[in-house]
Amino acid sequence: MRQILVLAAIILAGGSDVARYVNRTVMHPAERAAAATPVEVPREASTSPHSLTLDADRRGYFQVDARIDGRHLDFVVDTGATLVALRESDAAQIGIHPMPADYTATVSTANGNVKAARAKLDRIEIGDITVFDVAALVLPDEALGQNLLGVSFLSRLRRYEYADGRLVMEQ
Repeated sequence: MRQILVLAAIILAGGSDVARYVNRTVMHPAERAAAATPVEVPREASTSPHSLTLDADRRGYFQVDARIDGRHLDFVVDTGATLVALRESDAAQIGIHPMPADYTATVSTANGNVKAARAKLDRIEIGDITVFDVAALVLPDEALGQNLLGVSFLSRLRRYEYADGRLVMEQ
C-alpha cells in the first residue's frame, strides 16, 4: 500500500514539469509525432520482436530484474509512474551520485514532499529488450521502497499489455 501511495505522490508532484522534461530530453520531434499518432503495424510485416512475459507476484506486482548500463537492479513495473524512479542507494550502485544541488524536483509522497534528482539512464535491458536514454528520478531510500520501472521506459516499447495476471512487453 505504501508503494502505491508513493507512486501516486510521484505522479502528482511530477506533473507537467516532468512531462515537459521527458518531451524535451527523451523524445526527438519524429518520436513525438509517432507517439501522438499511433500506427498499427501488421504482424506479418514485423520481424520477430523482442518480448518478455511477466507473471504477477502474489501481491499482483510485476517484479523484474533489469540491467542498467550492465548492472543488475530489481524493479517493480509501474504503469502509473511517469518516470523510472530509483532509490538513492541503487542509483549509487550504478554510478549515479547526485549532488545535493541536483535535487531540484519536488515529489509529494505519503510522508510529505521529497526532493528528487533528475537523471538519464544510458541503457535499460530486460531480457532481450533494450531501451536507450531513459529519463529517471533518484529519490532518497526512505521515500521509495523499491525501484519503479515507469512509463519513461514502457512508452519506448512497441507495446505493453496486461491480461490474465500477466504483463507482456514487446519491442
